[in-house]
Amino acid sequence: MNPVTLSDQPIWPLVAYGLAVIALIGLMLGLSYFLGQRRRDPATDEPYESGIVSQGSARLRLSVSYYLVAILFIVFDLEAIYLFSWSIAFRETGLHGFIEATIFIAILFVGLLYLWRLGALDWGGKQFSLEHKENS
Repeated sequence: MNPVTLSDQPIWPLVAYGLAVIALIGLMLGLSYFLGQRRRDPATDEPYESGIVSQGSARLRLSVSYYLVAILFIVFDLEAIYLFSWSIAFRETGLHGFIEATIFIAILFVGLLYLWRLGALDWGGKQFSLEHKENS
């Protein structure tokens, strides 16, 4: 049996598919142009506003604790991904993999205790501040 090469296969299905995609895109754009509403506001041509008149300043001051929560989420989300992949391969890794996963969990637990001791997990009440901890 001879293997089938690319040159032996007809190209017309690919061309027909491409033309169908272009026709569908043209149909959707044409229908939205003719059937859609037309509205002109002062903010229609402004970038990043989508026709909504902006109010106030775009500069927003966020607390440092917001970024701390985001970083903690990423750290513990990655922990969950690693532990999930380890749990899938639990039988293949055996005792060696179990010991490594236990060490990994212990290191993360020590980090969690450190953050708890610093007060990084106290999101209500007084704000977490490294400057406050360094000065005291």
